[in-house]
Amino acid sequence: MWSIVWKIIAWVRNNKLSSVLLLIVLFYLFRGAVSSILGIDLLSLGIPSYYNQSRTDIGLRAPSAMMGVAPDSIGLPYYGESAPAPEVTNRMVVQNSNLSLVVKDVSKSLDQIKQKTVNLGGYMVESNLDRPQDAASGNITLRIPADKLDESLSYFRSISVKVISENLRGTDVTDQFVDNEARLTILEKNQAKFEDIMDRATNVQDILQVQREIFNLQSQIDGIKGQQNYLSKTAQMAKITIFVSTDELALPYSPAEPWRPEAIFKRAVRSLVGTMQGLGTAVIWLAVYSVVWAPALGIFWYLKNRWGNKVVQK
Repeated sequence: MWSIVWKIIAWVRNNKLSSVLLLIVLFYLFRGAVSSILGIDLLSLGIPSYYNQSRTDIGLRAPSAMMGVAPDSIGLPYYGESAPAPEVTNRMVVQNSNLSLVVKDVSKSLDQIKQKTVNLGGYMVESNLDRPQDAASGNITLRIPADKLDESLSYFRSISVKVISENLRGTDVTDQFVDNEARLTILEKNQAKFEDIMDRATNVQDILQVQREIFNLQSQIDGIKGQQNYLSKTAQMAKITIFVSTDELALPYSPAEPWRPEAIFKRAVRSLVGTMQGLGTAVIWLAVYSVVWAPALGIFWYLKNRWGNKVVQK
């Protein structure tokens, strides 16, 4: 018996590649047999499944904190009942656009842009004109009604010889505007309460303290109203910055995907870490399953060595 085992081990040592292939075949055959008989997948043994937990345990606990029920398992703070969020039908979007245009006459083009802006109900914010000896260039910043943005951009393209670059960015400020409205409502209610207390106060010290609170609330209310006014106006008037020049090389150009060494370095480090983790995982799995593949590899080496000896003897 022991002689057969030693022969198997010797054969495995002499036929390593064949032993590995045989091991792989035996593993998948053994795995398929176990799965069909017991209904168990060997690859799933010992791997925790996070998808078999109850939905109530994972995803339905957090809302309890918002409904006035203190959660008992995830440690969320108690906030009480949350106010319903208002439905927003019209989103407030602040639009900004940049254009780089090659033109025949910089001064004339700037004048045309200014005139078109006035005709559309907008206004000029800033304008600059440089007159170097070789090529003229300039830039202008405008505010155009948001509903006239497409029309204005189309006109500005039409007066140019070539459009070098164009981009349009939109920032949604609806949530910020709605939050400010809610804060403003609360502050105004508190101010009204303090004013009522002020009317009924008789102690000088109490009156002074209530006045300080009223002044503080009024300052916050004015600040929020200023923010609301700014958000509303910037959403109604799109901002356009136009660069014009007779020389294409004098215009600013922003590539769609700029080369950033620091970002590339971070991605390379993350990729290296992921690769090392994958190699470590593979080594652990091979070590654990060595109880299966090591004996099978020994048998395969033995059989191959024995077959080779028979061929040599013949």
